[in-house]
Amino acid sequence: MKESKIKFNTKTIHGGQSPDPAYGAVMPPVYLTSTYVQSTPGGHKGYEYSRTHNPTRTALENALASIEDGARGLCFGSGMAAIDAVLKLLSPGDEVISTNDLYGGSYRLFTKVFANYGIRFHFVDMQNPEHVAEKINEKTKLIWVETPTNPMMNIVDVQAITKLSLNKEILVVVDNTFASPYLQQPLKLGADIVMHSATKYLGGHSDVVLGALVVRDESLAEQLAFIQNASGAVCGPMDAFLVLRGIKTLHVRMQRHCENGKAVAEFLSDHPKVKKVYWPGFENHPNHKVAQTQMKDFGGMLSFVPKNDTLESATSIVESLKVFTLAESLGGVESLAGHPASMTHASIPKEEREKSGVVDGLIRLSVGLEDIDDLIDDLKQAIG
Repeated sequence: MKESKIKFNTKTIHGGQSPDPAYGAVMPPVYLTSTYVQSTPGGHKGYEYSRTHNPTRTALENALASIEDGARGLCFGSGMAAIDAVLKLLSPGDEVISTNDLYGGSYRLFTKVFANYGIRFHFVDMQNPEHVAEKINEKTKLIWVETPTNPMMNIVDVQAITKLSLNKEILVVVDNTFASPYLQQPLKLGADIVMHSATKYLGGHSDVVLGALVVRDESLAEQLAFIQNASGAVCGPMDAFLVLRGIKTLHVRMQRHCENGKAVAEFLSDHPKVKKVYWPGFENHPNHKVAQTQMKDFGGMLSFVPKNDTLESATSIVESLKVFTLAESLGGVESLAGHPASMTHASIPKEEREKSGVVDGLIRLSVGLEDIDDLIDDLKQAIG
């Protein structure tokens, strides 16, 4: 079966995959081995040490390359390890442009780790590509895009950003975690690298931590593979197996995430005790048309601010939820609620957070696969 001939839903199950050659296992085995026998020094069957390569990890990397339409996939011990590998492509004096409502963990890695090595970061409102253009200079080597953004659900026009990097030797990387490859494929929009916290929608069951990169160009993939091996922040084979299993149901899960997300967003929008709902599916969302262009649907992530926009009000709501679970992370089958200011974005200074809309009253929801009536009833009783 030719990869170019099959559609996305089929790729999630068969893309980059073939039965195991040893015994014909339909699912790739979990190769729990650190090393591999050699017939002569340097003579092996493609695997010598599992930090460098592991057959289970290879199966996942091939699947990821298939569903993102990339040249190569690379898997890491976490999403942050994947981001770390990309930034190791840079040198002191290089500059990076990113969004001003970036995920807190990415912001922390940028400003508290890599800034110490002479790399300069600019955070701008990427909803307007002109803000990116204003910061580009001869030292700019990387544009880091997050879309939809976490937690404000802003949409960045990936094609418009990639056009700014043409003929400038600037890499464009897109954090595609919130959308998943089901909703959005940044490599087709001109990006060079796609990053996923595969812990989220790709794994889909809140039982694994794993990060991934999918690269459009093979030579760039080779550079990143060198860093992957040299730094050693790889995922284990069991983790790779779990994410590979999750990918096989990605398309059906995302359909329900989108259905339930839409219903919850509309319910909250009509609620008299809700001040503001952030969800790109609304026609009055400032980036709705861009989302329609580059996304298949609008996903299961949204944020809202109660009418009484205070820390106390937000805390009361999230602590009163019974079906939604108060917890970090997102993208699992279960619905989760989070308070960004004190959880995922606590590492960002309050003044910086509030500039982008991450106020103390903001609540973020990852809408899961439960019955929609139960989710709405839960929000009703919690909001009051």
